[in-house]
Amino acid sequence: MDILSSPSPGLSGREEGNQPGSPQDPTLGAAPTSHRLSVLSHMTEPTSDGPVHVPVLAEEVARLLGGGRSEQTLDGLLVDCTLGAGGHSNLLLGRFPRLSLLGIDQDPEILSVARERLEPFHDRVQIEHARMSELTDLIASLDEAPIAVLMDVGASSLQLDRPERGFSFAWDGPLDMRMDPRRERTAADIVNMWDEGDLADLFFHEGGERGARKVARAIVQARRRTPFKRTRALSETIAISLGKPVRSPRLDAGPKKGGKKGAIHPATRVFQALRRAVNEEAEELEAGLQAAEDVLAHDGRLLAISFHSGEDGVVKRFLLDGANPDGPGAARWDIETRRPVEATPAEVRSNPRSRSAKLRVARRLRGQNV
Repeated sequence: MDILSSPSPGLSGREEGNQPGSPQDPTLGAAPTSHRLSVLSHMTEPTSDGPVHVPVLAEEVARLLGGGRSEQTLDGLLVDCTLGAGGHSNLLLGRFPRLSLLGIDQDPEILSVARERLEPFHDRVQIEHARMSELTDLIASLDEAPIAVLMDVGASSLQLDRPERGFSFAWDGPLDMRMDPRRERTAADIVNMWDEGDLADLFFHEGGERGARKVARAIVQARRRTPFKRTRALSETIAISLGKPVRSPRLDAGPKKGGKKGAIHPATRVFQALRRAVNEEAEELEAGLQAAEDVLAHDGRLLAISFHSGEDGVVKRFLLDGANPDGPGAARWDIETRRPVEATPAEVRSNPRSRSAKLRVARRLRGQNV
């Protein structure tokens, strides 16, 4: 169990779209003057977007976690599988005084922020450096089945905002993109070693890049001369291959006139695909969902927030399969959100990153022999 350090009033959250360089991404602004990972008094970066670490759908998470129970009667263990800087967990621990927390995240640097953030609740909190795929083994070491599992999948702005982590195409940095330093494969390894067909498939299926074959061809041709080591060289190659400007102006965080979204940086989708591959995000999500099913107590709730349409589809199909009474065995889930919960217009105005967030909630069902 981790020992927590000093308190801090900061907030945390995940990115809209979980894509470096989405229209709301702070990586499109000027490089910050300091890249030291810290908890700031208002958790803001020097961009016009204002606060960038606000947890999305926070009130909806708190309401659906309770399941109609009062703040004083909700009692048990919450597992936050993607603790990040602790924004959701901080809110839930403050609202439900009998709730305890096991918080995990694969990024040890972000966990240092969470430790400070959650220090006021230190006697109710355990923090571990782990991936969602390691959750079942962690729970097996505890003598308590959780009453809720929360996951907020994707990348955190604390990762995207730091050029040295290699997620940003607007600020030059090493082509890394690993959330967990225990992983050996970097984005540079994929870009420089995968063949053209595999790169094109990755960019199309994991990033939705329609010009995937053009980009893959350009990357393979360029790396024959010099292997890719830095994010800016890659982003410029992508832009040129798509016939786009090498340097994009800063895009407005809000929607354009008529409600249309603004254009995104030409490297956005390729960088998203690389990040997902480096961190095996699809595999981690599937493992996390299965772990939640394995460890949750009867009537325990799974709360899954996603920003990518593919990830939301994975969650939806997993829950529908488990809720099918005609499937093998008894139904394992009672889906409490027939449609995903989305941010209100007011939240989107105050936190544009919430625009793509989708929350699905289901209650675990266990028979007598389970």
